[in-house]
Amino acid sequence: MSTPETTYDFIGIGLGPFNLGLACLTEPIDQLNGLFLESKPDFEWHSGMFLEGAHLQTPFMSDLVTMADPTSPYSFLNYLKEKGRLYSFYIRENFYPLRTEYNDYCRWAAGKLSTIRFSTTVAAVSFDEAAEEYVVATETGETFRSRRIVLGTGTPPHIPDSCAGLGGDFLHNSRYLPNKEALQRKKSITLVGSGQSAAEIYYDLLAEIDVHGYQLNWVTRSPRFFPLEYTKLTLEMTSPEYVDYFHALPEATRSRLETAQKGLFKGIDGELVDAIFDLLYQKNLAGPVPTRLLTNSALRSAAYDETAGSYALGFRQEEQEKDFTVETEGLILATGYKYAVPAFLEPVRDRLRWDAQGRFDVARNYSIDTTGRGVFLQNAAVHAHSVTSPDLGMGAYRNAYIIGEMLGAEYYPVEKTIAFQEFAV
Repeated sequence: MSTPETTYDFIGIGLGPFNLGLACLTEPIDQLNGLFLESKPDFEWHSGMFLEGAHLQTPFMSDLVTMADPTSPYSFLNYLKEKGRLYSFYIRENFYPLRTEYNDYCRWAAGKLSTIRFSTTVAAVSFDEAAEEYVVATETGETFRSRRIVLGTGTPPHIPDSCAGLGGDFLHNSRYLPNKEALQRKKSITLVGSGQSAAEIYYDLLAEIDVHGYQLNWVTRSPRFFPLEYTKLTLEMTSPEYVDYFHALPEATRSRLETAQKGLFKGIDGELVDAIFDLLYQKNLAGPVPTRLLTNSALRSAAYDETAGSYALGFRQEEQEKDFTVETEGLILATGYKYAVPAFLEPVRDRLRWDAQGRFDVARNYSIDTTGRGVFLQNAAVHAHSVTSPDLGMGAYRNAYIIGEMLGAEYYPVEKTIAFQEFAV
């Protein structure tokens, strides 16, 4: 049993799927003594988007452990077996777990681990030069010492600058379900965004539009409603070889590709795109549906009229170079998530590496500190590790890599060549 004076081999800060996977994979390793700190009272992963039937965009093998250790007791299949649902999942013949199911799986795994401390908010991380140890202080005054830090704080909801300080009851899509009933009492609802979450919400609201009678608008700055690119040769870009290739490119090239490759992990499931069209077709049989779908339209301004309880949204149709306004009572921003450097890292800022744009300079081994072996980053590195950074299927690979770095030797074999295609010449 660890004591308050224990120096851990590593401390994981934040407990999303990636650090939870690290907790599962390090649990059987006697040479690593780790601790995971999470501010929430329990595991929770995008609970505001648990729409009925919503599923992951990656197969069940992209669970917490399987791609590193298929024999792990923390696999999704073992979860199903313990829950008595393995045969039901088999008969379902669908590789993609429901989102609520995946969250329950993660809670099941977290409940089996003794290395996790929930309801523990980190206030500051400092470095003891004499002991060569990181000191993690919590808001309650506790301190923990560790030789290494693994950051897994995730990416918070992104609110566009045009909506900064905006009043009223607008919401980010991450809070959709708890506010759905209130939204449906409004005369009009406008959804801004173009990814999977936006599409799921639009379909959900469209399905009940004739029950509640609201005007429903979906506006995106994208040229069209892009489907997620999910062909098999494209999926080879979530491979060790592509990480090697992408990371070795010049920073400016990587930044350009980061923008160009968004459709590889931020598009809409193709079946959902078709389902939306089919639902529009079905509802239109009874007469025009009070809905608008607008592309190429960037949100430039937003104002809230407290007396009217409505928003005036200023858009720019970028191909026509024309401005227009949408009036709406309800506003949902499906504008994604954007990484913010945690304030608790300020005391060790000088020990971290930064690129020319002020982002973490993430090494190939996922470290971000000047020693290259003290602070590791989960996710938040699309600019350095490409589309593999947020991909659930690459989480176990990254954790196997980080574990090897911490041990100084490979524990879980890490595949190095799996792609048929060549990325570099």
